Amino acid sequence: MQDNTVAILGAGSMGTAILAGMIKAHIKPEHVKVTARRVESADALAKKFGVTAYATSYQPNANSLAVAGAQVVLLSVKPAYIIEVLDQIKDVIAKDALVISVAAGVTTATIEEHLPESVAVIRAMPNTPALIKLGVTGISVGSRTTPEHLAIATELFTGVGKTLVIPEEQIDALSTISGSGPAYVFYFIEEFIRTAVAQGFSDDEAYLMVSQTFLGASELLVQTQGDPAELRRQVTSPNGTTMKAVAILEEGNLHDLFFKATSAALQRAREIAQEHK
Repeated sequence: MQDNTVAILGAGSMGTAILAGMIKAHIKPEHVKVTARRVESADALAKKFGVTAYATSYQPNANSLAVAGAQVVLLSVKPAYIIEVLDQIKDVIAKDALVISVAAGVTTATIEEHLPESVAVIRAMPNTPALIKLGVTGISVGSRTTPEHLAIATELFTGVGKTLVIPEEQIDALSTISGSGPAYVFYFIEEFIRTAVAQGFSDDEAYLMVSQTFLGASELLVQTQGDPAELRRQVTSPNGTTMKAVAILEEGNLHDLFFKATSAALQRAREIAQEHK
């Protein structure tokens, strides 16, 4: 990976996080070209990372300029723009290039249809904790992918967290768990903080208690590699306060609620895939 020339098309939050991970993994900045929509964003990326950056709002052929000569191309644009970007780069992309897409709902087959037959395609689904190098990325290979291509993609996303190689038919489901998962956690944190404030704590006190509780519980789970149900039982004394609270949560049938929520997200992912075929 270190000797490859890389293009990142659409260096927003996720693209920038991946870029930072690549630089940390000793990819030479002079081997990296990126595109961003605004001139200010492109200039900031060039200044911060030392990469070559183009602004699509200023240079209509910015994506083509970035891709020319690149061995690895990361598609980090929104799903609605994927086909447009592929049509822009298909005539300039290297014949032996590897394209890695992080666009939700757009299949490797769809991407392959818009690129030369010699170009390999991998689909990846990172999540926002990649911004602090604590992400988890699902990786799925396309029909033209070799083990060497997979190794490159895995190395790239290891720079921003953990990776999980899965069949593509599972990646939409993964997006409803790890991809959307941070939003679910933040939602719980929001409600937990509101509850703490209602119990008489200040906003700052509530934020500290709740954020540190989620952080500590998550780290305890990771460090002990324990069963979450067993860890929960260790906190739950018989007929104690926690048991009373858990009983109320169980009455709310959280299992069914989670299943309905993730099923709705999965259905939407499948709709997006149909929209971009």
